[in-house]
Amino acid sequence: MYIPLFWLNCYFCRVGPLSPITSIGSKELGSVGCRRDYMTALKETWKQHTSQLYGVQAMPTRACCLSPDLIRKEVEYLKMDFNWRMKEVLVSSMLGAYYVAFVPVWFVKSTQCVDKRWSCELFILVFVSTSVILMRHLLPPRYCDLLHKAAAHLGSWHNVDPSLCSNVLQHIWTEEYMWPQGVLVKHNKNVYKTIGHYNVAVPSDVSHYRFYFFFNKPLRILNILIILEGAMIFYQLYSLICSERWHQTISLALILFSNYYAFFKLLRDRIILGKAHSYSNSSPDQKLS
Repeated sequence: MYIPLFWLNCYFCRVGPLSPITSIGSKELGSVGCRRDYMTALKETWKQHTSQLYGVQAMPTRACCLSPDLIRKEVEYLKMDFNWRMKEVLVSSMLGAYYVAFVPVWFVKSTQCVDKRWSCELFILVFVSTSVILMRHLLPPRYCDLLHKAAAHLGSWHNVDPSLCSNVLQHIWTEEYMWPQGVLVKHNKNVYKTIGHYNVAVPSDVSHYRFYFFFNKPLRILNILIILEGAMIFYQLYSLICSERWHQTISLALILFSNYYAFFKLLRDRIILGKAHSYSNSSPDQKLS
């Protein structure tokens, strides 16, 4: 079971895009305070966890609108949602690795020897393994597909040299239009060329460019996680072969089993999502055949 540790620290003060607490009325919000004990907060966190897995409000939805302004607002919402999920992954992974690798060192007597190298290595292994597992949990294939569709509607711009396109028609960029592919526009004394099929992004906004770069390909996030998890598995296998102490062997074996399961789930999601997108991008004649 995954308990979001970041939620336990800021549960009563945070109202974010993923939290169904926004639907609670003002009277109910007044009764929610810091007087609740830890077990009550843990129960509420479990409710959030189950709603995140099975609830309708857990996953952001797209409006499939054609308004450029609404598309940009939708991208900003998804960007905030993605950043929050990354913060949740980093904080939970750091806390988990800290309690596993560094806290036991405090209880070691001064007369005993501590292997600092193994503690640091265990911290890195637990941190990376937990990060991949949490990212697989918080970034399911449906969420990656959602980000891909939003990036496809957002589009992106490429800065070009004005001297190379002086004889080509250049439009003045306006935020009300959806620009097709290959169009040249002027914005803030620079010339930009559209990259995507449809483009409503702001040419000078770097965050729009980053969003399109990371999510224009639906399998990019899954490929990064698979490569990272595969590298972790090979390194742990090498460390397991070279280990000579029983506590290191047990620790590496336990982490390795969890990574096997995460790698299997990531590879399965990658194959299914890849086939779904290859089928959607195929021609109608291929679909009929």
